[in-house]
Amino acid sequence: MDDYAQKAKVSISRETAALLSNQANLPYEGRSYDGIMLNTYEALNYLELGEPEKARPELIRAYQRQQDAVQDNQRRIEKIQQEAAASKDKAYIDRAERDPTFQAEIQKSLPPINDLSAYANYVKAFTVYLDGLFFLADATGPSDLERAHKSFERVADFAVSDQYVGESIALVDDCQNGKPIPQTTFVIFETSCAPVRNQIRIDIPIIFSNVSYVGAAFPVLRIQDYFHPGLTVVANGVNYSTHTIASMDSIIALDFTNDLPIIITKTVAATVTKAVAAYFANQAVGNQNDVAGFFMQVATAAYQMSVNIADTRTWTTLPREFQICCFPTPPDRKIEVCTPTGTTTVIPLSRSAQALNPVNAGNCLNVVYVKSISVGTPLRITEFILK
Repeated sequence: MDDYAQKAKVSISRETAALLSNQANLPYEGRSYDGIMLNTYEALNYLELGEPEKARPELIRAYQRQQDAVQDNQRRIEKIQQEAAASKDKAYIDRAERDPTFQAEIQKSLPPINDLSAYANYVKAFTVYLDGLFFLADATGPSDLERAHKSFERVADFAVSDQYVGESIALVDDCQNGKPIPQTTFVIFETSCAPVRNQIRIDIPIIFSNVSYVGAAFPVLRIQDYFHPGLTVVANGVNYSTHTIASMDSIIALDFTNDLPIIITKTVAATVTKAVAAYFANQAVGNQNDVAGFFMQVATAAYQMSVNIADTRTWTTLPREFQICCFPTPPDRKIEVCTPTGTTTVIPLSRSAQALNPVNAGNCLNVVYVKSISVGTPLRITEFILK
């Protein structure tokens, strides 16, 4: 992703080739949320390795990617619209996009997710929460604590009245008032997988009389529905339920919705380009021989159908949701993680704490990271300490 970002944003040769085939032939450069989550996971990796000094710049880069996402998307939309307006085939593109049947089919492809407004600024609430947690635990001064406070407050805007976010804010308040951070355990739960992309094919209104087929393929989101809706964590005899703080379904759906004008314009332009090429090929051969002209129409129609493929590439192993819970670390330093299907896993906290902090193993912030791909697969559990 960084390599593509450093190069020219658009390659003329690649874009021209895509006009004659499909957008899936362009290199996959990563979407805005891909880059943000990439830095988020790199930060998590460094934290698990016990290298917080390397996690800090990753979280800062993730924040910067969020700041840049809105402007980058707007610039891309404007650029594609300008290119379409300057195209010699603009009249055909406008005719196709205005067709009522085409518009009705496009509306059917929109993701069936309603809570998009909360993520309107490309904010990834889990990334922001992790930012707050890190700068609370690894604070080097008042500015870091202030950053942690603001990060938790931003998460509270998305997870309204969530008790765990409120308790995290209270931890920062206590720390800013000179109180020591109490022994606390945070459980982070990734559940299921992000939406995948399928495709639909939509016929474009016939532009030329001797072009047999004009169609376009567009991506549609398919939500993964088979998942654990949450976890119950038992600590010191008390049950804690995980709460959702970030819906990747909504984040990805928002990105898809914002990107749809670009997808439509690029795909329709490519379809029209192929239709124009087919028209002139059919006309040239048909003027010489009717039979040859018929076979040329068959050949051009077959070619257009063969390259009528949507770009369905996406990062499928991102989770559907991020959930959290936090509580005082139990005296026996053991917790139980229970799934809705009845599976219980006992997790000892003392082992990792003593290994990483042998001097004062009890005075730390423990993080237990739980990942569930689907209901039928085992939980993947890791643990590390922040302080």
